[in-house]
Amino acid sequence: MPHYHKLGNIPHKRHTQFRKPNDELYSEQLFSTEGFSNDYSLMYHVYPPTQIIKTEPQVSVAPTVAEEKMLRHRSFDGFQVKPEKDFLQSRKPILVNNDCHLVLAAPQESMTGYFYKNTDADEMIFVHEGSGTLKTQYGSLAFGYGDYLVIPRGTIYQIEFATSENRLFIVESFSPIRYPKRYLSKNGQLLEHSPYCERDIRTPQNLLTFDEKGDFLIRAKKKGMLYGLHYGTHPFDVIGWDGCCYPFAFSIHDFEPITGRVHQPPPVHQTFEAHNFVVCSFCPRLFDYHPQAIPAPYNHSNIDSDEVLYYVDGDFMSRKNVTRGMITLHPAGIPHGPHPGAVQKSLGAKETKELAVMVDTFHPLMLTREALGIENNDYVMSWAE
Repeated sequence: MPHYHKLGNIPHKRHTQFRKPNDELYSEQLFSTEGFSNDYSLMYHVYPPTQIIKTEPQVSVAPTVAEEKMLRHRSFDGFQVKPEKDFLQSRKPILVNNDCHLVLAAPQESMTGYFYKNTDADEMIFVHEGSGTLKTQYGSLAFGYGDYLVIPRGTIYQIEFATSENRLFIVESFSPIRYPKRYLSKNGQLLEHSPYCERDIRTPQNLLTFDEKGDFLIRAKKKGMLYGLHYGTHPFDVIGWDGCCYPFAFSIHDFEPITGRVHQPPPVHQTFEAHNFVVCSFCPRLFDYHPQAIPAPYNHSNIDSDEVLYYVDGDFMSRKNVTRGMITLHPAGIPHGPHPGAVQKSLGAKETKELAVMVDTFHPLMLTREALGIENNDYVMSWAE
């Protein structure tokens, strides 16, 4: 999905001899999507990236579905997810279906002693609290509050946190996460009407090549199982790479809201898309400027989509008692809208400072056991006068 990028040293032509100073060949690896028929990158390793020296028994990390079918509005207190030291252990699936898993995490420590690879899903990590560096075979990405980190499936990575208090909202997508098609030209450039452009996309930097042999543990997830794979060489032994398939960062603060004389529908906030769901960013913006405009969103029916809103910061004019990290789920089949009094309160308002991430799925979401443990049970009645 990103534009072409290259880093480090690569040969003039692909699939040709590329030699080390000692005249041995570097090992070329094609990192591709959709069976050689879509985006790809070519990486050049000091050693072949295939040298497994031992394996560990797999363990299940599949989410436990507690409620598969329901038709009522739900709310969850995301910050009630307790912090845990380890990054992988801190990840708690909250809402899931066959297209995506929505996950909360509050890791306290950097990933040490192992690397991680999600072989099934692209990952979009939204950084609500904390900062640090995402380290990959492609180089490093510094991140902080408000960043989206988009990591293609199969990417080997480590996260080094600069803080001990970190809050992450993670979307695992079982299809590629892409820019919305309507934002792109025929040749893949982000168009003038897009709410962000290539200048806003941060690519990996500071490629470091680790020419090391030893025992390097990669924890790889596939089909709900976590495998321990020990390799005899460091996974970050890449001397150079190029292509269009690599992790990148985009800040929600660089999203430029589209406004109008009257209230604009949620698609104007769209940031990414995947198969059967979209991701939107609600950012500080001027309100509608028609003299009789109603800034609060109108009541609407989710006929064919579940709407999930992850509240980040700010004042939300359409809803009472919003807290940081709160998640609302408005399922397909019943209407929802502003809380009582919100419409009158919004009249004459000039701007909003709200910051939120929305995920709309086109197949129903299921609640996990972890979701029930952080649910606000009175939410469904919060529209009563």
